[in-house]
Amino acid sequence: MAGNDDAIVTAGVRLTHPDRVLFPSQGLSKRGLAAYYEAVADLMLPHVAKRPLSLVRCPAGSEKNCFFQKHDTGGFPEAIGRMPITEASGSSKSYFYVSDVAGLVAGVQMGVLEFHVWGSRIEQIERPDRLVFDLDPDVGLTFDHVRAAALDVRDRLAALGLRSFPLLTGVKGIHVVAPLTRRTEWPQVKAFAKGFAATLAAEAPGRYVANMAKAKRKGVLFIDYLRNERGATAIAPYSTRARDNAPVATPVAWDELGSIAAANGVTMNAMLERVRSVGDPWTGYFAVAQSITKKMLRAVEPT
Repeated sequence: MAGNDDAIVTAGVRLTHPDRVLFPSQGLSKRGLAAYYEAVADLMLPHVAKRPLSLVRCPAGSEKNCFFQKHDTGGFPEAIGRMPITEASGSSKSYFYVSDVAGLVAGVQMGVLEFHVWGSRIEQIERPDRLVFDLDPDVGLTFDHVRAAALDVRDRLAALGLRSFPLLTGVKGIHVVAPLTRRTEWPQVKAFAKGFAATLAAEAPGRYVANMAKAKRKGVLFIDYLRNERGATAIAPYSTRARDNAPVATPVAWDELGSIAAANGVTMNAMLERVRSVGDPWTGYFAVAQSITKKMLRAVEPT
């Protein structure tokens, strides 16, 4: 369907200026990005739907001015949901969420190049259902260092009784993600994440740091546990990144990591092929029933 501005309708959403280029190095347009999200929606939505979102918007494309937006300021299509959330200050703000592919395409209409998700869903805001460790290497560290750290975090979580899954961030790091049943509230989840990261940093100070200060991070890998607090977000699986070549945040299987050379190596076009050939590398993710226990909290308490 076309209008006087050459608009089209995709997933029930009016997409204006569909041929506007958003990723110049790829020649990727709004039309192409909307088609991408339609193609990956079945895999992406279980991880994204009905979570409060923060959005990276680049209305003029990835090489122009981009900005982070978490509150509704008006003008968004109705396909994107809104809900009020009380913030730490006590004031209530309107947050975005999506429920279906139309919500993802509505984001494209508004120049969204990155979807970042809360660790909880809108029906139970105070009870997270995912634990995330963002492994962020200092300049000069190679992807080999990041890979080794991810495997270390996996094994240490497994020793405590938590199964985890790796996500290439599309930039330079890996997120180690552990699904949770919604039994524990934010303070306990954050306490566990902080204690776990501090334990690793104390046991291997030449490899890890749990302090976000830049001065503390030289030559080591930052274990960012701060994604695990109320209001914090992490890049959504299958989201594009507002970077050259349109890299994608990519779920992978643990046994794939040895053959992966970089965290930003899967482009949007490569992801489309990957979906066709690999399917879901996180098979079993939503069948995992685990939670943070008192025993786990005691195991990471400072001594």
